[in-house]
Amino acid sequence: MAKVHIVDVTDRGSFDLLPPCADPRFDHRTCDYWEDAERGTKASRPAWLEVRARELQPAPAQSGNPFAPPPRPALENPFAPPADEEAANPFAPVVIRERPLREGVPRKLALLDRGRGIFGSYAKVLLADDLPVAYCQFGPLSAYPRAGRLRELYPQLPDSPLPAVISCIATTADARRQGHARRLVEDVCGDLAERGFAAVEAYPDLTLAENETSGARPGFWHSLGFITAVDDERFPVMRLEL
Repeated sequence: MAKVHIVDVTDRGSFDLLPPCADPRFDHRTCDYWEDAERGTKASRPAWLEVRARELQPAPAQSGNPFAPPPRPALENPFAPPADEEAANPFAPVVIRERPLREGVPRKLALLDRGRGIFGSYAKVLLADDLPVAYCQFGPLSAYPRAGRLRELYPQLPDSPLPAVISCIATTADARRQGHARRLVEDVCGDLAERGFAAVEAYPDLTLAENETSGARPGFWHSLGFITAVDDERFPVMRLEL
């Protein structure tokens, strides 16, 4: 039996673990299908994986006059509290805010990381014997406009409490039918419950072939306890109360 390990995608090292898609036309690492309801695509875009260095700002020009006075420092506000006042206050609560990764990382990693300081991670990778074989992307409904637009088609879906969303679950072609996707979704659902969510939804696309869809098939979700909240021949909605 393979040794299984699940990793949260929170930095460049864990992002580089994302496994390849079963269909090479697509790439989890460059997909913005759910984040961009207008122009999002699952297509492989190698340029998105390039990290462009920030352009260096030129140093301020030096005066050629050796007798010119040195530049005056910026005026300080005498009424502003000392910069370390908060740190010096023993009664001030300690707040640690994780800032999202924006510069010096692939664009998809920036998308996955944008809510980590408030929500937590948006993706997990399952490794079997240290080999990445399954990928799951999830998060609050507000992070995935395409999911919000799809829900608008079905007024019978509950508006409160809003669910978390599993936007993508995928296994590599060689690792299919071994239970890795099920185990990964179970871990994600447990994680979402601990984060305070009362429900989670997934949105299969029955118009696409298995290797083209990011939402699996209804039977997969049923095996995990999801119900068919909306029975549609093209875009059903699967829902699990946590």
